Amino acid sequence: MLYRLYKPEDFAALYAIEEACFERAFCFGRRYMRQLVECTSAATWIAEDDGKMTGFAIVEWSEETMGMVAYIQTLEVSPDWREQGIGRELLRCIESSARDAGAQAIWLHVHTENAAAIRLYHAHGYQSAGREENYYAPGKAALVCIKLLKNEVEKAQDEGAER
Repeated sequence: MLYRLYKPEDFAALYAIEEACFERAFCFGRRYMRQLVECTSAATWIAEDDGKMTGFAIVEWSEETMGMVAYIQTLEVSPDWREQGIGRELLRCIESSARDAGAQAIWLHVHTENAAAIRLYHAHGYQSAGREENYYAPGKAALVCIKLLKNEVEKAQDEGAER
């Protein structure tokens, strides 16, 4: 599996995964998705196997009063490619991009009924930080999760302490 940054010629395959992962009413519009992947304060990572896109993730960052913060816009794996560690690796890639951009924390919304995604985020250090009712649609709540990002020095210190 190859993990790389997005290129403009990836858009059609990327949007096809968006349509395969979500009901039409919950898909990002093409225009909005294009804005996300072209945003200079964002990174879009692609997972591909033998030239075929298997998933993607988009993280965006901004300066807030407490410092630089990143937001995971989406992390999607094609239904045929799930349960193979692709989501885990895409999460690692976007966290790295957020860290490189200077983000001190990263957060997201996840549908409260998406147990697999919630398990992934919790397994990688994300903490539940609340719930937003009717976030996706009436009766469709989102769990808000956040993770503090460590810089490379802090990560190395933690890894040394584990040995």
